[in-house]
Amino acid sequence: MMRAPGFWRESGGGLLPLLLTPASAVYAAATARRMRRSGWRAPVPVICCGNATAGGSGKTTAALDIGQRLANRGIAVHYLLRGYGGTLKGPLRVDPAVHDSMAVGDEALLLAAERPAWISADRAAGARAAVEAGAQAIVMDDGLQNPTLEKDLSLLIVDGGYGFGNGRIIPAGPLREPVSAAAARSRAAVLIGPDEAGAAAMLPPGLPVLRAALKPGPEAELLSGQPVFAFCGIANPLKFFATLTEAGMVLAGREAFADHYPFDDGDMRDLLAEAEALRAIPVTTRKDYVRIPPAFRSRVTVVTVRLEWSEPAQIEALLEPLAQRIPVPA
Repeated sequence: MMRAPGFWRESGGGLLPLLLTPASAVYAAATARRMRRSGWRAPVPVICCGNATAGGSGKTTAALDIGQRLANRGIAVHYLLRGYGGTLKGPLRVDPAVHDSMAVGDEALLLAAERPAWISADRAAGARAAVEAGAQAIVMDDGLQNPTLEKDLSLLIVDGGYGFGNGRIIPAGPLREPVSAAAARSRAAVLIGPDEAGAAAMLPPGLPVLRAALKPGPEAELLSGQPVFAFCGIANPLKFFATLTEAGMVLAGREAFADHYPFDDGDMRDLLAEAEALRAIPVTTRKDYVRIPPAFRSRVTVVTVRLEWSEPAQIEALLEPLAQRIPVPA
Protein backbone atom coordinates (compact mmCIF):
# COMPACT_ATOMS: atom_id res chain seq x y z
CA MET A 1 0.00 0.00 0.00
CA MET A 2 1.35 3.44 -0.86
CA ARG A 3 0.51 7.00 0.06
CA ALA A 4 -0.92 9.38 -2.50
CA PRO A 5 1.77 11.78 -3.76
CA GLY A 6 1.65 15.19 -2.11
CA PHE A 7 1.42 17.01 -5.45
CA TRP A 8 -1.93 15.34 -6.14
CA ARG A 9 -3.46 17.76 -3.64
CA GLU A 10 -1.64 20.92 -4.77
CA SER A 11 -3.45 23.13 -7.27
CA GLY A 12 -0.26 24.22 -9.01
CA GLY A 13 1.61 20.98 -8.64
CA GLY A 14 4.91 22.13 -10.12
CA LEU A 15 6.79 20.48 -12.95
CA LEU A 16 6.11 16.81 -12.19
CA PRO A 17 2.39 16.80 -13.09
CA LEU A 18 3.26 18.43 -16.41
CA LEU A 19 5.82 15.74 -17.14
CA LEU A 20 3.25 13.07 -16.32
CA THR A 21 0.55 14.57 -18.56
CA PRO A 22 1.21 12.20 -21.51
CA ALA A 23 0.78 9.21 -19.20
CA SER A 24 -2.41 10.75 -17.86
CA ALA A 25 -3.76 11.05 -21.41
CA VAL A 26 -3.15 7.35 -21.97
CA TYR A 27 -4.87 6.48 -18.68
CA ALA A 28 -7.88 8.68 -19.46
CA ALA A 29 -8.22 7.22 -22.96
CA ALA A 30 -8.13 3.67 -21.59
CA THR A 31 -10.84 4.49 -19.05
CA ALA A 32 -13.04 6.16 -21.67
CA ARG A 33 -12.63 3.17 -24.00
CA ARG A 34 -13.53 0.74 -21.21
CA MET A 35 -16.60 2.75 -20.23
CA ARG A 36 -18.03 2.44 -23.76
CA ARG A 37 -18.76 -1.23 -23.09
CA SER A 38 -22.25 -2.29 -22.11
CA GLY A 39 -22.94 -4.20 -18.90
CA TRP A 40 -25.40 -6.68 -17.45
CA ARG A 41 -28.76 -5.33 -16.34
CA ALA A 42 -29.72 -6.90 -13.01
CA PRO A 43 -33.38 -7.67 -12.30
CA VAL A 44 -33.13 -5.65 -9.06
CA PRO A 45 -32.16 -2.00 -8.49
CA VAL A 46 -28.41 -1.31 -8.39
CA ILE A 47 -27.19 1.78 -6.52
CA CYS A 48 -23.54 2.80 -6.89
CA CYS A 49 -21.65 4.98 -4.42
CA GLY A 50 -18.62 5.92 -6.51
CA ASN A 51 -16.13 8.71 -6.90
CA ALA A 52 -13.89 10.36 -9.45
CA THR A 53 -10.68 10.14 -7.44
CA ALA A 54 -8.38 7.38 -6.26
CA GLY A 55 -8.58 6.83 -2.52
CA GLY A 56 -11.25 7.45 0.06
CA SER A 57 -14.06 9.95 -0.23
CA GLY A 58 -16.63 8.47 2.12
CA LYS A 59 -18.04 5.85 -0.28
CA THR A 60 -18.28 3.09 2.32
CA THR A 61 -20.02 5.33 4.86
CA ALA A 62 -22.46 6.46 2.16
CA ALA A 63 -23.10 2.86 1.10
CA LEU A 64 -23.83 1.86 4.71
CA ASP A 65 -26.28 4.74 5.08
CA ILE A 66 -28.14 3.96 1.85
CA GLY A 67 -28.24 0.26 2.67
CA GLN A 68 -29.83 1.08 6.02
CA ARG A 69 -32.38 3.40 4.41
CA LEU A 70 -33.46 0.67 2.01
CA ALA A 71 -33.51 -1.93 4.78
CA ASN A 72 -35.78 0.39 6.77
CA ARG A 73 -38.29 -0.05 3.94
CA GLY A 74 -38.20 -3.84 4.37
CA ILE A 75 -35.92 -4.40 1.36
CA ALA A 76 -33.30 -7.18 1.40
CA VAL A 77 -30.12 -5.24 0.61
CA HIS A 78 -26.82 -6.84 -0.39
CA TYR A 79 -23.55 -4.96 -0.78
CA LEU A 80 -21.18 -5.45 -3.69
CA LEU A 81 -17.56 -4.35 -4.02
CA ARG A 82 -14.28 -5.42 -5.57
CA GLY A 83 -12.58 -6.30 -2.30
CA TYR A 84 -9.63 -3.96 -2.68
CA GLY A 85 -6.58 -5.08 -0.71
CA GLY A 86 -7.74 -8.71 -0.55
CA THR A 87 -6.35 -11.72 -2.39
CA LEU A 88 -9.67 -13.37 -3.28
CA LYS A 89 -11.35 -12.39 -6.54
CA GLY A 90 -14.82 -13.85 -6.00
CA PRO A 91 -17.64 -13.83 -6.54
CA LEU A 92 -17.74 -14.64 -2.85
CA ARG A 93 -20.08 -13.84 -0.01
CA VAL A 94 -18.02 -12.38 2.81
CA ASP A 95 -18.13 -14.15 6.16
CA PRO A 96 -16.45 -12.11 8.94
CA ALA A 97 -16.10 -15.30 10.98
CA VAL A 98 -14.06 -16.93 8.22
CA HIS A 99 -12.44 -14.21 6.12
CA ASP A 100 -9.93 -11.58 7.17
CA SER A 101 -8.85 -8.32 5.57
CA MET A 102 -5.96 -10.01 3.77
CA ALA A 103 -8.47 -12.19 1.95
CA VAL A 104 -11.35 -9.81 1.20
CA GLY A 105 -10.19 -6.28 2.12
CA ASP A 106 -11.25 -4.07 5.01
CA GLU A 107 -14.30 -2.43 3.43
CA ALA A 108 -15.85 -5.82 2.72
CA LEU A 109 -15.61 -6.84 6.38
CA LEU A 110 -17.08 -3.52 7.44
CA LEU A 111 -20.08 -3.92 5.13
CA ALA A 112 -20.56 -7.62 5.89
CA ALA A 113 -20.91 -6.81 9.58
CA GLU A 114 -24.14 -4.98 8.73
CA ARG A 115 -25.77 -7.14 6.02
CA PRO A 116 -24.82 -9.55 3.21
CA ALA A 117 -21.76 -8.39 1.26
CA TRP A 118 -20.12 -9.82 -1.84
CA ILE A 119 -16.69 -9.27 -3.33
CA SER A 120 -16.16 -9.80 -7.02
CA ALA A 121 -13.60 -8.52 -9.47
CA ASP A 122 -16.33 -9.14 -12.04
CA ARG A 123 -19.13 -6.96 -10.69
CA ALA A 124 -21.76 -8.55 -12.95
CA ALA A 125 -20.89 -12.02 -11.66
CA GLY A 126 -21.08 -10.71 -8.10
CA ALA A 127 -24.48 -9.15 -8.75
CA ARG A 128 -25.79 -12.41 -10.23
CA ALA A 129 -24.66 -14.29 -7.14
CA ALA A 130 -26.30 -11.72 -4.86
CA VAL A 131 -29.60 -11.91 -6.75
CA GLU A 132 -29.54 -15.71 -6.61
CA ALA A 133 -29.01 -15.44 -2.84
CA GLY A 134 -32.12 -13.28 -2.43
CA ALA A 135 -30.94 -9.68 -2.88
CA GLN A 136 -33.81 -7.31 -3.66
CA ALA A 137 -31.43 -4.37 -4.10
CA ILE A 138 -27.67 -4.09 -4.55
CA VAL A 139 -25.62 -1.23 -3.15
CA MET A 140 -22.15 -0.92 -4.66
CA ASP A 141 -19.21 0.49 -2.73
CA ASP A 142 -17.19 1.94 -5.63
CA GLY A 143 -17.56 0.84 -9.25
CA LEU A 144 -18.47 4.07 -11.02
CA GLN A 145 -15.67 3.37 -13.50
CA ASN A 146 -16.67 -0.29 -13.94
CA PRO A 147 -19.03 -0.85 -16.91
CA THR A 148 -19.78 -4.56 -16.42
CA LEU A 149 -22.89 -3.90 -14.32
CA GLU A 150 -25.57 -1.37 -15.26
CA LYS A 151 -26.53 1.04 -12.47
CA ASP A 152 -30.00 2.39 -11.75
CA LEU A 153 -28.68 5.17 -9.51
CA SER A 154 -25.08 6.41 -9.34
CA LEU A 155 -23.95 8.91 -6.72
CA LEU A 156 -20.69 10.80 -7.09
CA ILE A 157 -19.23 10.92 -3.57
CA VAL A 158 -16.90 13.88 -2.96
CA ASP A 159 -14.77 14.65 0.09
CA GLY A 160 -15.25 18.36 0.73
CA GLY A 161 -11.80 18.74 2.25
CA TYR A 162 -9.96 17.10 -0.65
CA GLY A 163 -12.31 17.71 -3.56
CA PHE A 164 -10.72 16.62 -6.81
CA GLY A 165 -7.15 17.33 -5.76
CA ASN A 166 -5.14 19.13 -8.40
CA GLY A 167 -7.77 18.29 -11.03
CA ARG A 168 -5.46 16.08 -13.08
CA ILE A 169 -5.77 12.46 -14.20
CA ILE A 170 -3.68 9.61 -12.74
CA PRO A 171 -0.65 9.61 -12.51
CA ALA A 172 -0.42 13.42 -12.70
CA GLY A 173 -3.26 13.74 -10.19
CA PRO A 174 -5.85 11.71 -8.29
CA LEU A 175 -8.63 11.65 -10.90
CA ARG A 176 -9.64 8.31 -12.40
CA GLU A 177 -11.33 10.20 -15.22
CA PRO A 178 -12.40 13.81 -15.92
CA VAL A 179 -14.89 15.13 -13.38
CA SER A 180 -17.31 15.87 -16.23
CA ALA A 181 -17.29 12.21 -17.32
CA ALA A 182 -17.94 10.89 -13.81
CA ALA A 183 -20.68 13.48 -13.27
CA ALA A 184 -22.37 12.61 -16.57
CA ARG A 185 -23.03 9.07 -15.29
CA SER A 186 -24.25 10.26 -11.88
CA ARG A 187 -27.74 11.31 -10.81
CA ALA A 188 -26.34 13.52 -8.04
CA ALA A 189 -23.16 14.39 -6.19
CA VAL A 190 -22.83 13.87 -2.44
CA LEU A 191 -20.50 16.45 -0.91
CA ILE A 192 -19.29 15.28 2.48
CA GLY A 193 -18.06 18.00 4.80
CA PRO A 194 -17.45 21.70 4.12
CA ASP A 195 -16.44 22.44 0.52
CA GLU A 196 -12.94 23.58 1.45
CA ALA A 197 -11.50 22.56 -1.95
CA GLY A 198 -14.11 24.26 -4.15
CA ALA A 199 -15.33 20.95 -5.56
CA ALA A 200 -18.88 22.18 -6.19
CA ALA A 201 -17.58 24.73 -8.68
CA MET A 202 -16.03 21.90 -10.75
CA LEU A 203 -19.32 20.03 -11.09
CA PRO A 204 -21.73 20.59 -14.00
CA PRO A 205 -24.34 23.27 -13.15
CA GLY A 206 -27.28 20.90 -13.64
CA LEU A 207 -26.04 18.17 -11.30
CA PRO A 208 -27.84 18.16 -7.92
CA VAL A 209 -25.45 18.42 -4.97
CA LEU A 210 -26.53 16.76 -1.74
CA ARG A 211 -24.72 17.92 1.39
CA ALA A 212 -23.73 15.66 4.25
CA ALA A 213 -21.27 15.48 7.13
CA LEU A 214 -19.45 12.73 9.00
CA LYS A 215 -20.50 12.52 12.62
CA PRO A 216 -18.86 10.35 15.29
CA GLY A 217 -20.75 7.41 16.76
CA PRO A 218 -22.05 7.08 20.33
CA GLU A 219 -18.69 5.96 21.74
CA ALA A 220 -17.32 9.45 21.08
CA GLU A 221 -19.42 10.87 23.91
CA LEU A 222 -17.78 8.47 26.36
CA LEU A 223 -14.33 9.59 25.19
CA SER A 224 -15.08 13.31 25.25
CA GLY A 225 -12.55 15.17 27.38
CA GLN A 226 -10.20 12.21 27.58
CA PRO A 227 -6.68 11.98 26.10
CA VAL A 228 -6.52 9.67 23.10
CA PHE A 229 -3.75 8.37 20.87
CA ALA A 230 -5.17 8.05 17.36
CA PHE A 231 -3.75 5.91 14.58
CA CYS A 232 -5.14 4.94 11.19
CA GLY A 233 -4.27 3.81 7.69
CA ILE A 234 -6.92 5.51 5.57
CA ALA A 235 -6.83 7.80 2.55
CA ASN A 236 -7.48 10.96 4.57
CA PRO A 237 -6.19 10.53 8.13
CA LEU A 238 -6.51 14.25 8.88
CA LYS A 239 -10.29 13.91 8.58
CA PHE A 240 -10.31 11.21 11.27
CA PHE A 241 -8.09 13.23 13.59
CA ALA A 242 -10.29 16.31 13.11
CA THR A 243 -13.42 14.28 13.85
CA LEU A 244 -11.93 13.21 17.19
CA THR A 245 -11.05 16.78 18.14
CA GLU A 246 -14.48 18.08 17.11
CA ALA A 247 -16.05 15.39 19.31
CA GLY A 248 -14.22 16.81 22.32
CA MET A 249 -11.39 14.31 22.65
CA VAL A 250 -7.90 15.49 23.60
CA LEU A 251 -5.55 14.35 20.85
CA ALA A 252 -2.44 13.46 22.86
CA GLY A 253 -0.75 11.83 19.88
CA ARG A 254 -1.42 10.54 16.39
CA GLU A 255 0.10 8.27 13.78
CA ALA A 256 -0.87 8.03 10.11
CA PHE A 257 -0.10 5.06 7.88
CA ALA A 258 -0.64 4.40 4.18
CA ASP A 259 -4.20 3.63 3.06
CA HIS A 260 -5.22 0.01 3.84
CA TYR A 261 -2.00 -0.51 5.82
CA PRO A 262 -1.75 -4.10 7.18
CA PHE A 263 -0.80 -3.73 10.85
CA ASP A 264 1.44 -6.48 12.25
CA ASP A 265 2.36 -7.48 15.80
CA GLY A 266 5.38 -5.19 15.85
CA ASP A 267 3.33 -2.19 14.73
CA MET A 268 0.79 -2.80 17.43
CA ARG A 269 3.33 -3.24 20.20
CA ASP A 270 4.92 0.08 19.19
CA LEU A 271 1.58 1.89 18.94
CA LEU A 272 0.30 0.61 22.27
CA ALA A 273 3.59 1.47 23.95
CA GLU A 274 3.35 5.01 22.59
CA ALA A 275 -0.23 5.33 23.84
CA GLU A 276 0.81 4.07 27.26
CA ALA A 277 3.70 6.55 27.43
CA LEU A 278 1.24 9.34 26.68
CA ARG A 279 -1.27 7.91 29.16
CA ALA A 280 -3.81 8.04 26.37
CA ILE A 281 -6.49 5.68 25.08
CA PRO A 282 -5.53 4.11 21.73
CA VAL A 283 -8.28 4.73 19.17
CA THR A 284 -8.73 3.93 15.49
CA THR A 285 -11.36 3.60 12.74
CA ARG A 286 -13.57 0.60 12.02
CA LYS A 287 -11.71 0.02 8.75
CA ASP A 288 -8.39 -0.08 10.56
CA TYR A 289 -9.69 -2.24 13.41
CA VAL A 290 -10.29 -5.22 11.09
CA ARG A 291 -6.65 -5.01 9.96
CA ILE A 292 -5.30 -5.23 13.51
CA PRO A 293 -4.04 -8.68 14.59
CA PRO A 294 -6.85 -10.22 16.70
CA ALA A 295 -4.65 -10.55 19.81
CA PHE A 296 -4.42 -6.74 20.09
CA ARG A 297 -8.01 -5.71 19.29
CA SER A 298 -9.28 -5.74 22.86
CA ARG A 299 -6.78 -3.01 23.74
CA VAL A 300 -7.95 -0.58 21.03
CA THR A 301 -11.14 1.51 21.02
CA VAL A 302 -12.99 2.00 17.75
CA VAL A 303 -14.51 5.38 16.93
CA THR A 304 -17.23 4.94 14.35
CA VAL A 305 -18.65 7.59 12.03
CA ARG A 306 -22.04 7.97 10.41
CA LEU A 307 -23.39 10.13 7.62
CA GLU A 308 -25.66 13.01 8.58
CA TRP A 309 -27.54 14.55 5.64
CA SER A 310 -28.30 18.26 5.56
CA GLU A 311 -31.63 17.43 3.90
CA PRO A 312 -32.46 13.71 4.29
CA ALA A 313 -35.54 14.14 2.10
CA GLN A 314 -33.27 14.60 -0.93
CA ILE A 315 -31.63 11.17 -0.71
CA GLU A 316 -34.96 9.55 0.14
CA ALA A 317 -36.47 11.11 -2.98
CA LEU A 318 -33.75 9.54 -5.12
CA LEU A 319 -34.31 6.12 -3.54
CA GLU A 320 -38.12 6.22 -3.64
CA PRO A 321 -38.61 5.28 -7.36
CA LEU A 322 -36.25 2.33 -6.96
CA ALA A 323 -37.92 1.15 -3.77
CA GLN A 324 -41.33 1.24 -5.44
CA ARG A 325 -40.11 -1.33 -8.00
CA ILE A 326 -39.49 -3.90 -5.26
CA PRO A 327 -42.39 -6.04 -4.03
CA VAL A 328 -42.13 -6.11 -0.25
CA PRO A 329 -44.18 -8.78 1.60
CA ALA A 330 -46.89 -7.39 3.87
